[in-house]
Amino acid sequence: MAIWSSLKLAAPLKKCLNLNKNHVLKNCDLVPVRNMGGHHTMLIKETRWQWTKFKDLLHYYVLVGVIPITLVIAYTNIFIGPAKLAPIPEGYRPKHWEYHKHPITRWMARYIYPNPQQQYEKYLHTLYEEDEKFKIRMLTKQIEDAMKERSDYKAFYYRPISANYYRVGKESMGRAAGEGVGFD
Repeated sequence: MAIWSSLKLAAPLKKCLNLNKNHVLKNCDLVPVRNMGGHHTMLIKETRWQWTKFKDLLHYYVLVGVIPITLVIAYTNIFIGPAKLAPIPEGYRPKHWEYHKHPITRWMARYIYPNPQQQYEKYLHTLYEEDEKFKIRMLTKQIEDAMKERSDYKAFYYRPISANYYRVGKESMGRAAGEGVGFD
């Protein structure tokens, strides 16, 4: 490759050499230079991998999510349209999703969102549970106040015992004192 570049410059060099053999480079307008791949310097710059990855994911989710949803919404609005009011037949009780006007909202109310009546009853149950806890806390406070007032501290040393622990303790005491002896 270096030979081809020197052959290219050979004709102007002969002209310069013929003019003045002592000072070839000073009198010649053309100085031969080997560029070894074009003398491109490698610039160090920050990576664009994160930006490229972000764009790829954005395009992917647009193609996978936004376009199909747009098509479904367009189809629903063009071919189905909003619901129209009509008289309710005698004895028919409408479902909770039938109160919405748009078909997509009706579908979401039917299959995604919970029943408002069920949500209300769950809320009432939560209120009932909190009220019961409040009543128990008030009763406990009332008992502790009565204990302080009467200087009755036996309750602090009371340990509740289940029947299982009583039976195990009874059997171990019977073995320690002899098999013939038991508690009643």
